[in-house]
Amino acid sequence: MRLIECTEAALEAALAAAKAGHPVNAIGLAVETEVKRRGFTVLRELFGHGVGRAIHEDPNVPNYYRPADRKKLHEGLVIAIEPMVSTGRSHRVKTLRDGWTLSTTDGGLAAHFEHTVMITGGKPLILTA
Repeated sequence: MRLIECTEAALEAALAAAKAGHPVNAIGLAVETEVKRRGFTVLRELFGHGVGRAIHEDPNVPNYYRPADRKKLHEGLVIAIEPMVSTGRSHRVKTLRDGWTLSTTDGGLAAHFEHTVMITGGKPLILTA
Protein backbone atom coordinates (compact mmCIF):
# COMPACT_ATOMS: atom_id res chain seq x y z
CA MET A 1 0.00 0.00 0.00
CA ARG A 2 2.89 2.39 0.76
CA LEU A 3 4.28 1.81 -2.75
CA ILE A 4 0.93 2.66 -4.35
CA GLU A 5 0.52 5.75 -2.17
CA CYS A 6 4.05 6.87 -3.07
CA THR A 7 3.49 6.45 -6.80
CA GLU A 8 0.21 8.36 -6.68
CA ALA A 9 1.85 11.15 -4.65
CA ALA A 10 4.69 11.27 -7.19
CA LEU A 11 2.13 11.78 -9.97
CA GLU A 12 0.50 14.61 -8.01
CA ALA A 13 3.90 16.25 -7.46
CA ALA A 14 4.65 15.93 -11.18
CA LEU A 15 1.31 17.50 -12.11
CA ALA A 16 2.06 20.46 -9.83
CA ALA A 17 5.38 20.99 -11.66
CA ALA A 18 3.90 20.67 -15.17
CA LYS A 19 3.31 24.33 -16.07
CA ALA A 20 4.01 26.40 -19.14
CA GLY A 21 7.44 28.00 -18.88
CA HIS A 22 8.86 25.32 -16.58
CA PRO A 23 11.58 23.03 -17.95
CA VAL A 24 10.73 19.38 -18.63
CA ASN A 25 13.19 18.37 -15.90
CA ALA A 26 11.01 20.06 -13.25
CA ILE A 27 8.64 17.10 -13.64
CA GLY A 28 11.42 14.55 -13.10
CA LEU A 29 12.74 16.48 -10.13
CA ALA A 30 9.28 16.51 -8.53
CA VAL A 31 8.82 12.76 -9.06
CA GLU A 32 12.30 11.79 -7.88
CA THR A 33 12.10 14.02 -4.80
CA GLU A 34 8.79 12.49 -3.68
CA VAL A 35 9.89 8.92 -4.38
CA LYS A 36 13.21 9.27 -2.54
CA ARG A 37 11.53 11.04 0.39
CA ARG A 38 9.33 7.96 0.84
CA GLY A 39 12.22 5.48 0.54
CA PHE A 40 11.46 3.99 -2.88
CA THR A 41 13.25 3.88 -6.25
CA VAL A 42 12.38 5.47 -9.61
CA LEU A 43 12.60 3.07 -12.57
CA ARG A 44 14.81 5.26 -14.77
CA GLU A 45 14.52 3.33 -18.04
CA LEU A 46 10.81 4.16 -18.37
CA PHE A 47 9.70 7.70 -19.29
CA GLY A 48 6.64 9.76 -19.92
CA HIS A 49 6.45 11.32 -23.38
CA GLY A 50 4.80 13.76 -25.71
CA VAL A 51 1.48 12.77 -27.30
CA GLY A 52 0.36 14.01 -30.71
CA ARG A 53 -0.11 12.34 -34.08
CA ALA A 54 1.79 9.39 -32.62
CA ILE A 55 1.34 8.07 -29.10
CA HIS A 56 5.05 8.41 -28.22
CA GLU A 57 6.57 11.71 -29.33
CA ASP A 58 9.07 14.25 -28.04
CA PRO A 59 9.65 15.44 -25.49
CA ASN A 60 10.75 12.54 -23.31
CA VAL A 61 9.52 13.14 -19.75
CA PRO A 62 11.90 11.33 -17.36
CA ASN A 63 10.82 10.49 -13.82
CA TYR A 64 14.12 11.68 -12.39
CA TYR A 65 16.09 14.91 -12.59
CA ARG A 66 18.26 15.23 -15.70
CA PRO A 67 19.93 18.63 -15.86
CA ALA A 68 20.13 18.52 -19.67
CA ASP A 69 16.32 18.34 -20.05
CA ARG A 70 15.86 22.12 -20.09
CA LYS A 71 13.32 22.29 -22.93
CA LYS A 72 10.46 24.51 -21.78
CA LEU A 73 6.93 23.22 -21.48
CA HIS A 74 4.50 25.38 -23.46
CA GLU A 75 0.76 25.95 -23.41
CA GLY A 76 -1.10 23.38 -25.47
CA LEU A 77 1.65 20.74 -25.28
CA VAL A 78 0.17 17.30 -24.58
CA ILE A 79 2.31 14.89 -22.58
CA ALA A 80 1.92 11.62 -20.68
CA ILE A 81 3.29 11.85 -17.14
CA GLU A 82 3.94 8.34 -15.81
CA PRO A 83 5.87 7.80 -12.59
CA MET A 84 7.07 4.20 -12.28
CA VAL A 85 8.33 3.30 -8.83
CA SER A 86 9.88 0.21 -7.24
CA THR A 87 10.49 -1.23 -3.78
CA GLY A 88 13.85 -2.54 -5.03
CA ARG A 89 17.19 -0.75 -5.20
CA SER A 90 17.79 -1.16 -8.93
CA HIS A 91 16.64 1.55 -11.36
CA ARG A 92 16.47 -1.04 -14.17
CA VAL A 93 13.84 -3.22 -15.78
CA LYS A 94 13.94 -6.27 -18.05
CA THR A 95 11.53 -7.53 -20.70
CA LEU A 96 10.20 -11.02 -20.06
CA ARG A 97 9.98 -13.83 -22.64
CA ASP A 98 6.56 -12.77 -23.91
CA GLY A 99 8.27 -9.67 -25.35
CA TRP A 100 5.84 -7.32 -23.58
CA THR A 101 5.86 -7.77 -19.80
CA LEU A 102 8.39 -5.73 -17.84
CA SER A 103 9.90 -6.73 -14.51
CA THR A 104 12.35 -5.07 -12.16
CA THR A 105 15.83 -6.57 -12.46
CA ASP A 106 16.10 -7.13 -8.70
CA GLY A 107 12.61 -8.57 -8.10
CA GLY A 108 11.27 -5.43 -6.39
CA LEU A 109 7.56 -4.74 -6.59
CA ALA A 110 6.61 -1.89 -8.91
CA ALA A 111 3.71 0.53 -9.39
CA HIS A 112 2.78 2.91 -12.20
CA PHE A 113 0.32 5.81 -12.31
CA GLU A 114 -0.29 7.86 -15.44
CA HIS A 115 -2.20 10.83 -16.78
CA THR A 116 -2.14 12.44 -20.19
CA VAL A 117 -2.32 16.19 -19.72
CA MET A 118 -2.36 19.41 -21.69
CA ILE A 119 0.07 22.02 -20.36
CA THR A 120 -1.41 25.39 -19.36
CA GLY A 121 -0.07 28.41 -17.50
CA GLY A 122 -1.48 26.99 -14.27
CA LYS A 123 -2.63 23.52 -13.32
CA PRO A 124 -2.42 21.15 -16.32
CA LEU A 125 -5.67 19.98 -17.89
CA ILE A 126 -6.01 16.23 -17.21
CA LEU A 127 -7.22 14.47 -20.37
CA THR A 128 -7.49 10.96 -18.92
CA ALA A 129 -9.69 9.73 -16.12
